[in-house]
Amino acid sequence: MRIVEKAPAKINLGLDTPYMHDDGLPEWNMVMASVDLADYVEIKTNSNHGEIKVESDSVFIPNDQRNLAYQAALLVTKRFHINDGIMINIIKHIPVSAGLGGGSSDAAAVLRGLNKLYHLNLSNQELATLGLQVDSDVPYCIYSRTAKVTGRGEIIETMPKLPSMWIVIVKPKISVSTPKIIQEIDYDHLVHPNIERLLAFTRVGDFSGITASMGNVLETVSGKRYPEIIDIKNRLINFGADGSQMSGTGPTVFAICQKYSRAKRIINSIRGFCNEAYLVRPL
Repeated sequence: MRIVEKAPAKINLGLDTPYMHDDGLPEWNMVMASVDLADYVEIKTNSNHGEIKVESDSVFIPNDQRNLAYQAALLVTKRFHINDGIMINIIKHIPVSAGLGGGSSDAAAVLRGLNKLYHLNLSNQELATLGLQVDSDVPYCIYSRTAKVTGRGEIIETMPKLPSMWIVIVKPKISVSTPKIIQEIDYDHLVHPNIERLLAFTRVGDFSGITASMGNVLETVSGKRYPEIIDIKNRLINFGADGSQMSGTGPTVFAICQKYSRAKRIINSIRGFCNEAYLVRPL
């Protein structure tokens, strides 16, 4: 049996963490969207009893138990007593360690794919609950559409389609460790974005309201450690972006434009400072 699943990148239009749980994991309050920059995950079954194998065209991701797609496959095969061998091949387009959820989206693609291959008939909510055992972004990536995300990442409220826009994604040549950034959060001095205001504009598709209300509470945390993040954000705004901010824990920064012509000028300008830039649209 064989199936290919698309695994889209995500961005955080809004990201807040109101508090830390006793287990050391943050409570999240986020508005997330997926874009048409995507990996492709091929899943094949074979007769190699219980073997899970991951291959990729990227040298920057692990092909063993550290890989989130591997962990997702292992979770499903154990939970549902699947004895076949599972072969996973990942064609990477999403930058690695970028705050774009590439690894989590690959894992979500494996969960969706195995659900279809083995006719497990799991709902998206059930897949999201499983996915939380792999990573906090996996539940959202099961849905891969504009959504409010709360809890530890497992509570997903899907939202209407975003208004027409173009997004410039810029990945500097640095990698950010999400666990390290989370450890550095000082909850007494965070400046929290107004997520409810952002949600209100998102629900009615108000482009100007969305860009004016975006915010990422971790931007100053990651930006303090990696000043390149703030530098790129400022450049994108100076080049004419309608809105710009860091995605996730970084280091990727994105710019939002209502007009294609402006987005095109911005990506041409930013490539003079950072080669890894993409012009995409929300799904």
